[in-house]
Amino acid sequence: MPVIAVDKPLNLTSHDVVNRARRARGTKRVGHTGTLDPLATGVLILCVDDSTKVVQFMEADSKDYLAWISLGAGTPTLDAEGPVDSTAPVPALDEARVQEVLRTFTGPQAQVPPQYSAIQVGGQRAYAVARAGGTLDLPARNVVIHHLHLLGLYPSVQAAPRTFDPATWTPAGEGRTFTLPDPLGEFPTLLVQASVGSGTYLRSLARDVGAALGVPAHLGGLVRTRVGRYDLSTAISLEDLPGAAGLPDLAALDFPAIAADEPLARELRQGKRPAHPARGRHVVTLEGALVAVVDGNGEQLKVVRAWA
Repeated sequence: MPVIAVDKPLNLTSHDVVNRARRARGTKRVGHTGTLDPLATGVLILCVDDSTKVVQFMEADSKDYLAWISLGAGTPTLDAEGPVDSTAPVPALDEARVQEVLRTFTGPQAQVPPQYSAIQVGGQRAYAVARAGGTLDLPARNVVIHHLHLLGLYPSVQAAPRTFDPATWTPAGEGRTFTLPDPLGEFPTLLVQASVGSGTYLRSLARDVGAALGVPAHLGGLVRTRVGRYDLSTAISLEDLPGAAGLPDLAALDFPAIAADEPLARELRQGKRPAHPARGRHVVTLEGALVAVVDGNGEQLKVVRAWA
C-alpha cells in the first residue's frame, strides 16, 4: 500500500513520475495505471509496494479530460510537440455544427492509434520507428467514448480558457488554472470535455475530429481530470509524495463488494470455485480486509487474484 493520485506536471513522462515516487517512497515497487503523455497534465494513479497488485484492475477505469483541439494544423505527434507538417484554412464553424460532429464520435469506436505511441507491432515500438522516420501499419483498436461536450470555440488556444471550477471542470473566473504547452501558432481551437474508456487516445480523437471537419488538427493541450474514482481536485503534487497516505487497495478498487465468512474466504484463497449467486466482477472482503477479486457467473465465483 498505498494507491496515490498525483497531479502530473507538464513535460514529465509517466515514467519520470514513477522514478520520482520510487525515490520519495524509498521503494522500487511503484507502478501506474495509465500513461499520460509528456505534454499532458493531471491525474496519474500510482500504486506503491503491495498495491502494485491492483494495477491490473484499475487500468480499465474510465477517464475524463479537458482537451484543447487546434484546427487547421497537423503534426506528426498529433499534439503540440510539433512540428506543423500540414495546414489548411478552417471554414467558418458554429457550435451546433461542431457538437453534431462530436456526437458522431460517441459510443464504441474503431480508433487508429498515433504513430508516436508505445504500441508494438512485430516487436517494434511505434514511436521508435516514427522517430527514425518510418511508419508502422497500426490496426484500429476498439475503444469507447462515453461523452464529448463542447465547452467553447475560440480563435486560438491562447484565447481559450485555462481557469476552471474544480467542482465541474468548466471554465470559471477563478479556480484551477492550467499550464498548457507552448502553442504552435494561432489556430481555431475547440475546448472539449471528454469522458472515455480505457485505451482511447485523445491525440487520435483530435486528428479524427479535424478530419471530420475537413481540416488537419492536433491536440493543443490536455488535462486529465479524473481516473475512476480519483478526481484531480484531490490529487497531490509530486512534492507531497513522501508523506502521502493514499488509499488502501480495497478503497481503490471500484467494484461491488461481497462480505465473506471464514469458509468462503479460505476456499477463495485456495483457488477453489465456491457456489455463489453473484454476477460480474466483485471484491471479496473478510472483516473489512481484502480477500480476492472474483468474477461471478451467477453460480460460482472464479478467483482473478487473491490476497493472503
